[in-house]
Amino acid sequence: MSEHEYRVGLTWTGNRGTGTSGYRDYDRAVTLHGAGKPDLLASADPHFRGDDTRWNPEELLVAALAECHLLSYLHAAVTLGVVVVDYRDTATAALTQSGNGGRITSVTLRPHVTVEDAAMVDAARSAHALAHEWCFIANSVAFEVRIEPETLMARPTPE
Repeated sequence: MSEHEYRVGLTWTGNRGTGTSGYRDYDRAVTLHGAGKPDLLASADPHFRGDDTRWNPEELLVAALAECHLLSYLHAAVTLGVVVVDYRDTATAALTQSGNGGRITSVTLRPHVTVEDAAMVDAARSAHALAHEWCFIANSVAFEVRIEPETLMARPTPE
């Protein structure tokens, strides 16, 4: 077994001069940073007094799941001999709020995968199960991650 460590720096930039003197007195602005990477501007969801022009933690969690599935899927595709020529996803999360807390109850990934030709479609569909099994992030969360894939062909079947 091998261990890996990942580091992300976080700086709160929302002090308007009085710190957290009141719930409405501070901004939820955050800058995420990592060695050798561009800064990522983040905030809270607008429903929680955040800035909708910045990434929020819930979106980042969905993005992490979608990217992890994508990367695992590409590996599975190579393993199964599938040539993927395009991959897009429109992932969503459901959050249930309870008092001041809450939880993500599910994430749905909707990958739209285009493969080189029709002979690869079945294997391309099977690759999603492998990707889900191999995705580190999906294996780490305590809620359901659903996958609703669509597989398209770059070259239609000859008639």
